[in-house]
Amino acid sequence: MSDSRDGAPEEAVTGDATDEGPTDPAADGGHDPTPSTHTVRLELVDEPGQLLAALQPIANNGGNLLSIYHERGNKTPRGRIPVEVDFEATTERFEGIVEALRAEGITVMQAGTERYAEEITLVLFGHLIDTDLSDTLSRIEASASTSVADVSLAAPQGTEEVSSARLRLEARSGETGEAVAAVREIAEEKDLRVVAPLAGVEP
Repeated sequence: MSDSRDGAPEEAVTGDATDEGPTDPAADGGHDPTPSTHTVRLELVDEPGQLLAALQPIANNGGNLLSIYHERGNKTPRGRIPVEVDFEATTERFEGIVEALRAEGITVMQAGTERYAEEITLVLFGHLIDTDLSDTLSRIEASASTSVADVSLAAPQGTEEVSSARLRLEARSGETGEAVAAVREIAEEKDLRVVAPLAGVEP
């Protein structure tokens, strides 16, 4: 079924999660073969057909769709739409579904119990607009350990001059160092300056 919490039920794509398989976890690569409920939080481009395209890897890899929460009125800093999908699958199939989603270029913000538990606030300085800020944010989020939670851009002298952007990043527990390193690498390539991390700064 589909979820209609926002008043508009979405298309449901179901997959077969009840195929017969081994009942012994050891025979299933050590995974529990019993289907359980999983949740993935995705970030989709606001274009027709994107939701259906995102649901296909779930159905094609054995997921049984339960509900969809499509947050149309709430966009991410990059102007994309967050979508929460609940489905049933075995542990092994769930891992395959997450891999398939990422292989299709779909941003997985959260998968199951996998959460971005730590926040980092940093500031970028330089020609942010000329070097394509959208591309910069996309490449930061391409890191599997990081999500851009908020962006605040300041360009007091116009977009053609030096500007600054405060980024609030969410990273998995213990992976903040990797997140900052990824930002520094991108900034160096685009000749931008990074001030990070900023502790105790309210977003």
